[in-house]
Amino acid sequence: MKLPVSPPPTEEILANLLEREDGLARFNTLLQLGLGPAPGGKYRHWDRFRHAPPLADYSAEEQWLAVRTARNAMARPLPLLDTKGRSFAVAMPAPVLELLHRIDRDASGNVGGNFVGTEPITNAATRDTYLFKSIVEEAITSSQLEGASTTRLVAKAMIQEGRPASTRSERMILNNYRAMRLVREQGVQPLTPELVFSLQRTLTENTLDDASAVGRFRRQDEHIVIEDETGTILHHPPHADELPGRMAAMCDFANGTSDTEFLHPVIRAMLLHFWLAYDHPFVDGNGRTARALFYWSMARSGYWLCEYVSISRILKKARGAYARAYLYAESDNNDATYFVMHQLRTLSLAIDELHEYLARKTREMRDIERLVRHASISQEGLNPRQLALLRHALSTPLARYTVASHQLSHGTSYQTARTDLLRMAELGLLRQFKAGKAFVFEPTEGLAQRLTLRETHP
Repeated sequence: MKLPVSPPPTEEILANLLEREDGLARFNTLLQLGLGPAPGGKYRHWDRFRHAPPLADYSAEEQWLAVRTARNAMARPLPLLDTKGRSFAVAMPAPVLELLHRIDRDASGNVGGNFVGTEPITNAATRDTYLFKSIVEEAITSSQLEGASTTRLVAKAMIQEGRPASTRSERMILNNYRAMRLVREQGVQPLTPELVFSLQRTLTENTLDDASAVGRFRRQDEHIVIEDETGTILHHPPHADELPGRMAAMCDFANGTSDTEFLHPVIRAMLLHFWLAYDHPFVDGNGRTARALFYWSMARSGYWLCEYVSISRILKKARGAYARAYLYAESDNNDATYFVMHQLRTLSLAIDELHEYLARKTREMRDIERLVRHASISQEGLNPRQLALLRHALSTPLARYTVASHQLSHGTSYQTARTDLLRMAELGLLRQFKAGKAFVFEPTEGLAQRLTLRETHP
């Protein structure tokens, strides 16, 4: 990855400007142009801003001076320090406030009260099904970001069937799934170093060459740097000796105990993600742990919808932008706003994708319900779990189901899952057979045609 061009020091730009005879007047006029911290609604780094066209006869450097002056005026120092002891900061320009408003509107508040189409995840009969799908999706894509190569289909089948992982990639994904479940189980418990270690231990168990590196800080002799595929060093994390104190400070920040004034909880969650990744306290699993902590923080602050979205799915589509968000922050005056802006856009896209997915699945469920309602099995009545399985069976004719996989997918009891499948086999929707010691179910051959015939000839 190409490292971003660092901004020119504003002190030098200002000194050169004031050397002009009309320097002071020119500077005052520059500030009155109204560039603000985010010209055109975009919080650009110098790497891109430097290509801006001249404005009112002011150079890109002079325009940058005005922009950076506006940013510095609203910057809030953070307890996160860089490797030289300088604090990071975050600003709240209009683009940040706009995205925060959208997330507040769509991801928190009363369950189901914010957005039309959330019924599948607010309905007690179906929400566990969607929660399972979202956790699996995040587990897969978060692991793929860190090099896991197993396909989504194979990984999902592994988790649903409850079979043990057979490769390192599968273990990464299964571990990530377990870590996401652990995050959910923590509820509103405060963040502690022990919880962070527990997450990293869960995420990396049986995946590291050195098994002793699981659940502990990296040591001084374990020289860790962040580099790209060409060997270019992108980041030098803090010294290993500093890690215990830095993690204690991170937990205080996560819990809000070090605050002197209000910080928006979404911003806090994103900065927690940034902090863990910046410190890179472990030999491996730092990115996955950082993303898991984001979910912990959002859930603790009441953003219930975030349980159902996958940020890693969005990040995986544009890995370069994700990496640059870190580099921009570190290369420009420790301005973490770059990372916050990137994550706000990522979360907004993930929420939009969720709404589109739910709308599509709702339409599909209604089509199936209509088909079933008019077919001869309508009087028997299928519950939402059975309708969901029927929809999947219609779209995946080669699928196979077991009592265990149905139980896990819908968060129900073994007996309930067994009853669901046996009833569908009785109705001729599934074919039941034995594989080894377990019963397996698969879609009846020509299932869609059978239902259509039932609809036409009840």
